[in-house]
Amino acid sequence: MAELKSYSTAEISLHTTKQSCWLSIGGKVYDVTTFMEEHPGGEDVMLHASGASVAPFSSGDATQAFEEVGHSSSAISSMKSYLIGTVEGHVSDDQKPPKPTAASHREPPPPSYSLSDYFLPLLVLAVAFAAWYYLTFYSKTKA
Repeated sequence: MAELKSYSTAEISLHTTKQSCWLSIGGKVYDVTTFMEEHPGGEDVMLHASGASVAPFSSGDATQAFEEVGHSSSAISSMKSYLIGTVEGHVSDDQKPPKPTAASHREPPPPSYSLSDYFLPLLVLAVAFAAWYYLTFYSKTKA
């Protein structure tokens, strides 16, 4: 397969019209101009995803919008025919360092106390007291 051209986000943001619509999905750039009329959601959905409503400040990154919709496997496989390049400097999710989760910063839960936590020391104390009492009073009277 030929090496894909790398496009800057500035260059992608220039293609947000019906005449030229590019989308960035997962770090790959797709020219979807010819597909806009065929898209089941309509061309407005694709124009919005390209950043047409906020151009020229948009990068045309439609990854989140694409993933939230839940496209079929046939839709995903047909994307290959619209692929024209990659996003310059894009770091894929598997290359990013993992974000710390709330669980990793969570304090340990307070200790839970059960009946044995109280009963066992009392039992040891009772046995010690019984041994002391026996050795103090019974062993002297028999000796």
